[in-house]
Amino acid sequence: MAEDHELKRLLWYVLGGARGGQNRARIIHELGLRPLNMNQLAERLGVDYRTIMHHTTVLRANSLIETQDDKYGAMVFLTPRMQAGMEIFDEIVKALKFTLE
Repeated sequence: MAEDHELKRLLWYVLGGARGGQNRARIIHELGLRPLNMNQLAERLGVDYRTIMHHTTVLRANSLIETQDDKYGAMVFLTPRMQAGMEIFDEIVKALKFTLE
């Protein structure tokens, strides 16, 4: 499969080009393991719910994650494109020296 250069640029921007990139990487990582709702993400990552809301808004705006609906408790998923680009994600996380655990 050909590398998705546009996704690579987008991930560099979302993860490496702005404050909060490590939290966004942690969200993507967790959602790569299984879908979660916002409360579950906040709990798993040990951050405030509002922090999760901010970062998921950025990730949704860039079509990296999606939700089933906008109701409270909605599950959050990686988009198919992001799922297919996890190798690119891993490469960028390694280059940025982010800790995801």
